[in-house]
Amino acid sequence: MDGIRLLAPDFALILLGVALRRLAGFPSAFWSGLEQLIYFVLFPALLFSALVRNPIEAGAALPLFGAGLGTMACGVGLSVLFARLGQHTPLEAVSRAQCGFRFNTYIGLAAAGSALGQPGLATMGLLCGMTVPFANAASVVLLARHAQTRLLPELVRNPLILATLAGLACNLLGWHPPAAADAALSRLAQASVPMGLLAVGAALRFKGTRVSPVPAAAVLAVKLAALPLIAWFAAQLFGLSGTPRAVLVLWAGLPSASSAYILAVRLGGDAAGVAWLISVSTLIAMLSLPLLLALAA
Repeated sequence: MDGIRLLAPDFALILLGVALRRLAGFPSAFWSGLEQLIYFVLFPALLFSALVRNPIEAGAALPLFGAGLGTMACGVGLSVLFARLGQHTPLEAVSRAQCGFRFNTYIGLAAAGSALGQPGLATMGLLCGMTVPFANAASVVLLARHAQTRLLPELVRNPLILATLAGLACNLLGWHPPAAADAALSRLAQASVPMGLLAVGAALRFKGTRVSPVPAAAVLAVKLAALPLIAWFAAQLFGLSGTPRAVLVLWAGLPSASSAYILAVRLGGDAAGVAWLISVSTLIAMLSLPLLLALAA
């Protein structure tokens, strides 16, 4: 019950996004523009700001990073394996496989902050910052290979990878933005989570998409059940406990990222199927995330 109560405001924003999309009369171009703003401006500002502001201590960060990267590697392998079930083209299969290992950082940061306070928010920001480049790189590698798109340009243009690398470099070099720039980044970062949650709700799609049930169920099972279990064992292996362990398990069970849909559209994948998987994983996560918080505490 505590998990449901703590996460209720965040899921309320998602539901508000659903209502606004369907009832407020905003045109599709508005929501498309909002998604682009979040993806290219607000979310990179959040990642950069989180990495610059929180000192990275190798002794604490490396076990968390190792456990997260190992968990994600398992997710990539399992998702690609199960997404190929059924009759799909390779591009359709790998575009859907993204949904088994990519994670919705907006929901993760909101949930960690609500349930675990500032330490949880900082830990989630660090974990997401360290793993976002690998999630994006894995997705780009998989899709670009089958979409016959050049890999390197897609990687170097990805705003999430660029923001993370810039934030890590500034952190390690001990550089901090000037006061005015830091204040501007802070305002952009603060706007990213509520705007992101609204966009998540507006992007939910449950109708008009035909998805093969077996591979879809397998990918969802990997994302929402198998990966949190793998993360729990990884936490034991790397000696994580308390807030880092709770954040790792919560991160592993986050619903699929809406940026997976943007990449599927960009590279000609199965955008409709990806949107459906993101929507269903988000709906299920409203029930599963409070349970994960209780089990990981």
